[in-house]
Amino acid sequence: MSSRRMTTIAGSLVTASFSAVMILTVPAVARGPEPGSDKGGKPVDQAPAGVEPTTLLSERISVDNESGKTTITATVKNGGTKESGAIRLLVVGFDGLTVTDVPGCSQIPEGNLPEGSNSGFSCPIDNLAAGASKSYAADATFDLGSTGKICLPVQTADGSKTFWQQGPVPFGTTNPSPNAPATPLLLGTDNTPVVPEGGELPRTGAPGRDVLPLGAVGAALLTAGAAGVWWSRRRPRPQDR
Repeated sequence: MSSRRMTTIAGSLVTASFSAVMILTVPAVARGPEPGSDKGGKPVDQAPAGVEPTTLLSERISVDNESGKTTITATVKNGGTKESGAIRLLVVGFDGLTVTDVPGCSQIPEGNLPEGSNSGFSCPIDNLAAGASKSYAADATFDLGSTGKICLPVQTADGSKTFWQQGPVPFGTTNPSPNAPATPLLLGTDNTPVVPEGGELPRTGAPGRDVLPLGAVGAALLTAGAAGVWWSRRRPRPQDR
């Protein structure tokens, strides 16, 4: 066999081997976490050096028009360079959005809920490594005849400090779908419910519960769509841990 032909064959084998490696390695690339948004989030108390807790919420949810049931993915991340140590994530509902269950988390007693909220769960996290995240599938109901908000604070294990808080941020739609099986809602959108003919928009909760008692500054923040920092004003008692 001539040296020229052997060189050609060897070159073809190298090319084929390289292609095979490329084909085999593509499926091995790890998929990233489920897409989410930190809309309405802001740092509150100073976190330890090297620890950067944040949260993400589903950008879009779907509410069953008959039962009002939905599921919201709540994710806590540590974008820092050091481990978080013991922390907890709270998942709290407001107005027409009621959190009914968060697997692996404890329900916050009604007496320990922040004023204005209707439900909440506390999710203890022993430690979150640098760059790591943890997601929870929160079951909830949404009264499509009203507006609804959710809030995700990240705190120390004892609740003495709140490092980060996302919300209360609304889910909603400007195009209600009363005759469809389900209604899609977008994060950061005020809900436009179907108003009964000649009627008034239904409200949930006691009068005045649609605005958190943050004073003039807090009310202005909520009106502007920013996150009101309510948890630092009302610390949960030890029973909710």
